Amino acid sequence: MFSNKESFKSAFLEKLETMYGKSFKDSALRDQYNTLGHMVREYISSRWIATNEKNRTENNKQMYYLSIEFLLGRLLGSNLLNLGILDVCREGLDELGINLDELEENEADAGLGNGGLGRLAACFLDSLASLDLPGHGCGIRYKHGLFDQKIVDGYQVELPEQWLRHGNVWELRRHDQAVEVGFWGQIEASTANGRLEFRHTKAETIMAVPYDIPVVGYETNTVNTLRLWNAEPVPFPPNNKNVLVYKRETEAVSEFLYPDDTHDEGKILRLKQQYFLVSASLQNIIRLHRERNGSLRNLHEKVAIHINDTHPVLAIPELMRILLDEEKMDWDEAWNITVHTISYTNHTTLSEALEKWPTHIFQPLLPRIFMIVEEINERFCRELWNKYTYDWKRIEDMAIIAHGLVKMAHLAIVGSHSVNGVAHIHTEILKQREMHLFHEFYPEKFNNKTNGITHRRWLLKANPQLSKLLCETIGTEWIENPAKLQALSHYKQDAAFQEKFYEVKQFRKELLAKRIEEQTGIRIDTHSLFDVQVKRLHAYKRQLLNVLHIMYLYNRLKEDSSFTIQPRTFIFGAKASPGYYYAKKIIKLINELAEKVNHDPQTNAFLKVIFLENYRVSLAEEIFPAADVSEQISTASKEASGTGNMKFMMNGALTVGTLDGANVEIREEVGAENIFIFGLTAEEVSNYYQNGGYRSADYYHHDWRIKKAVDQLVNGFFPDAGDEFEAIYDSLLIQNDEYFVLRDFAPYIDVQEKIGRAYQNRNYWLDMSISNVAQSGFFTSDRTISQYAKGIWNINPVQVVR
Repeated sequence: MFSNKESFKSAFLEKLETMYGKSFKDSALRDQYNTLGHMVREYISSRWIATNEKNRTENNKQMYYLSIEFLLGRLLGSNLLNLGILDVCREGLDELGINLDELEENEADAGLGNGGLGRLAACFLDSLASLDLPGHGCGIRYKHGLFDQKIVDGYQVELPEQWLRHGNVWELRRHDQAVEVGFWGQIEASTANGRLEFRHTKAETIMAVPYDIPVVGYETNTVNTLRLWNAEPVPFPPNNKNVLVYKRETEAVSEFLYPDDTHDEGKILRLKQQYFLVSASLQNIIRLHRERNGSLRNLHEKVAIHINDTHPVLAIPELMRILLDEEKMDWDEAWNITVHTISYTNHTTLSEALEKWPTHIFQPLLPRIFMIVEEINERFCRELWNKYTYDWKRIEDMAIIAHGLVKMAHLAIVGSHSVNGVAHIHTEILKQREMHLFHEFYPEKFNNKTNGITHRRWLLKANPQLSKLLCETIGTEWIENPAKLQALSHYKQDAAFQEKFYEVKQFRKELLAKRIEEQTGIRIDTHSLFDVQVKRLHAYKRQLLNVLHIMYLYNRLKEDSSFTIQPRTFIFGAKASPGYYYAKKIIKLINELAEKVNHDPQTNAFLKVIFLENYRVSLAEEIFPAADVSEQISTASKEASGTGNMKFMMNGALTVGTLDGANVEIREEVGAENIFIFGLTAEEVSNYYQNGGYRSADYYHHDWRIKKAVDQLVNGFFPDAGDEFEAIYDSLLIQNDEYFVLRDFAPYIDVQEKIGRAYQNRNYWLDMSISNVAQSGFFTSDRTISQYAKGIWNINPVQVVR
């Protein structure tokens, strides 16, 4: 069907007419997109079936990756690329008068994630399939995802993200494999054969219906599965509950990603989502294992279950429940199987992100699960007592349940055989600080797996112009083995190659400039330095430091006619959580600053500020290839890893950053001469937190640049803002600047001046930029997944033959 463009065109036209009962000339772009999507999915089907059959018949060990987020982006282009039919389809469509890029615009970004956590999960799925590893994703099929962001008068406005409005061509509903998940109710105890047994009665059950999405490996026959669970009512409402109330509460479980948990109602819904995910997934995993093995006694030898952050940690007590209550195992055997089956990745050093659930919510909602968690806690505390007798403080600090809270990170560590961080510095902080007591108790459990990104999407697909140049210069081996990109270092000072590299970057800058003008009406200079910060809006990521620097530059340009700078376009993209008041003020500040700077004839030849609304994967694919500078300026020790830093690097942007997260390893790979590092170290930040001594007011009073910019937040500099930015002003001075923005301000200005000078030396800049691409192969998710496969999951490649 896809052997050449003629057979493709014929099949395409026939499929379109069959699906829609209309001729090609009467079809719309959406009809054409759906036609191509269905053709590709059918093309995938034989490989998908063969992969599942291979796993079933050979009974190879399988890995299941449980994550509350999977930020997939658009799948049409990546599937065509991975299947090796991109060029045939593009050429065939061209001859029919269809632009493939325009066709892709009809695909919504799947609303299944928020940021780095979900995008990492998506990259991991791609690498698993591309490396022929038997690994599958388990998530929730959110109806609305997070939200669509609109900027209205500078404010973030959240609209429902209706990514399923036109359906999802890639998913396959598997109603025959639906399972029931129960909440609330009571636990009845009885004795049978001298054994105490428990039964969950009067539970409020809901149906979990799976929707499967094929995960296509790159130029391989392996097609793994991402299974997403949809919450639906059972045919008859349990416990005679009002039908409409029951239907509404049930559908809410898979309606929104991260419902607002400010109040108990939202906390209950979040906890429901988490149990819904793990219970449905484990029931499915157990069913498949039984079909292949009969007994669950070898579960840990045939199955690895990985929990991505703390959201799926209830997999631990849920697996215990199945083994204890359904398999009638004794505790020790069930616990041994559970611990050896489950592994855990920690993604944060922020204590507020380590989930804790109030027992007054947890216990009634999940009564049997709570009993099991209590028993796990009791036995764990007994172990601690045996080792640390009378050390009440240590036992209290390590307990899973304490002070009316269930501590999910503690449960994750105790109930798994592996705990990994996602960058070297992050793992060391976990071991030495955040989870120091657990590392002392379980030193063998802790390990590092530095994050990675799939180069197939973030270079090969997102930047075909650079990919083509690389293939022409160093061959194609880097596509299979990204470490081969190092060969590019031989060309970093080659004048002819530099010129071609520069032309590619300019072409991508022009494409992004066109997008910016279409979206904002602002025309930008494509020869200006594109300085980009795109990521979640959070105080520790310090978008505010970037903003204050722009305000400083604007002030200098206004006051000193002799002051000039390398023209810069500052580009932001970020969503703030709906309830995160402070972050939303930063978005407003960025947009107020953009309004002032962009329309000032005295400065706008040197400065432009752009805020691109609704930052998402498909927009990121346009931004990363166009960037000159990558802003990775979080407070040292706060960013676990970052993956945007890797995507920028792979596309030739130079990093300005603190020694935080994977920035540390980027510097090790590219060398200190090819990255711009500034600011406090993680150790210095830790010393400030532990010993005090930081007074933000000192920096405010002793640096006129800081004082002027900070005062402008409240002195009428933004004439229409009123007291809009008082909260930001107070955070810096009254609340003593928790994330050391003012402390790092002067070093940040210094390093930015260094960047400006470097950019003006074109050959020098291109040398650095090419060096970054050449050394980026280490940060492929293929490397990360290979390390997980060998070091944690113990799974091996399985060759699928059709």
